[in-house]
Amino acid sequence: MVSVSDVATKPSELPKTEGSTSPEAGVNGPVMKALSDFVVDLVRADGGELYLVSASPEDVHLHLTGTCAGCPGANITRERLLEPAVRSAAPKANVKVTTGWNVPEGARKVD
Repeated sequence: MVSVSDVATKPSELPKTEGSTSPEAGVNGPVMKALSDFVVDLVRADGGELYLVSASPEDVHLHLTGTCAGCPGANITRERLLEPAVRSAAPKANVKVTTGWNVPEGARKVD
């Protein structure tokens, strides 16, 4: 199990995503890259799966499934892991994290 204290909690400690050559428009590509490079392995280590529901410079919506669905630790995961990673790619974005077994329509699995 990965401890929250084992991960970077400041955007300056995260890998930089500037210069991403992703063909995706806006912040969607850089957000996916930040999550796939840094976060997804930690979520999977706890038996969860991470999905990107939507991304814009103002709002990023993520969804956790698997053992993360309904987990009381989801708030800590959001504050200490997901928000810093998203803010490395979209500094002004409001991060919304939902949990549950049903994946929202149109969500993309972060690999």
